[in-house]
Amino acid sequence: MKIYTKTGDKGQTSLVGKRVDKDDLRVESYGTIDEVNTIVGYAMTYLDHQDTRDIYNSLQKIQHELFDCGGDLAVVKDSIPFKTTEKMVEELETLIDEYMEATPPLQRFILPGGSKPAAIIHQARAVTRRAERTVVTLMKQENIHLPVFLYLNRLSDYFFALARLINTRLNIKDVEYERGAIVFRTDKK
Repeated sequence: MKIYTKTGDKGQTSLVGKRVDKDDLRVESYGTIDEVNTIVGYAMTYLDHQDTRDIYNSLQKIQHELFDCGGDLAVVKDSIPFKTTEKMVEELETLIDEYMEATPPLQRFILPGGSKPAAIIHQARAVTRRAERTVVTLMKQENIHLPVFLYLNRLSDYFFALARLINTRLNIKDVEYERGAIVFRTDKK
C-alpha cells in the first residue's frame, strides 16, 4: 500500500462528507490537534519509567482521545457517530484535581520549564490553547460536536497540572514569574 494518493495535489483534502481546501478551518483545527498529539508522544519518551508509568499511561490514553477529537472535527455528515464524549472531559477534570492536590500550592503564574518532560508538556499546553482558539473560530462558522471543544479546554488545564506534577515528582521547583503579583489564593476571603 502506498501512503501517497495524489488526491491532494490540487490543494484539497477529504472530510467525512465533502472535499475542502487544505487550508479549511476544519483541517487547520484537526491539524493543530495532530501537533498536540505529536508533542505528547515526544514527552512520553521521557516518561516511560517505573516512577512515571501512570503518567505515561494517561498520556497514551489522551493520544487516542486526541485522535477521536480530530476525527470528530473531520465529520460533516450527520449520520456518522461521534467518539468524543463529555465523560472524557469529566475524566480530565478528575485528573486535574488529583494532580493539583499533589503539587505545592500555587500563588503566582509560573514559567514553562523545569524538567525536560514538563517543558514539553507546557509546549503541548500552548499548542492545545491554539487548537482551542481555532475551534472557537470554526464554531462561529459551522456546527461542531461540542464535546471536542470542551475536551480541548480541559486538556490545556490538564497539561498545566501535569507539568507541575512532573516537576514535583522529579523534585524540581516550578519557576514563578518574578514580576507577577499573587493571583491564586488558597484562602476563601
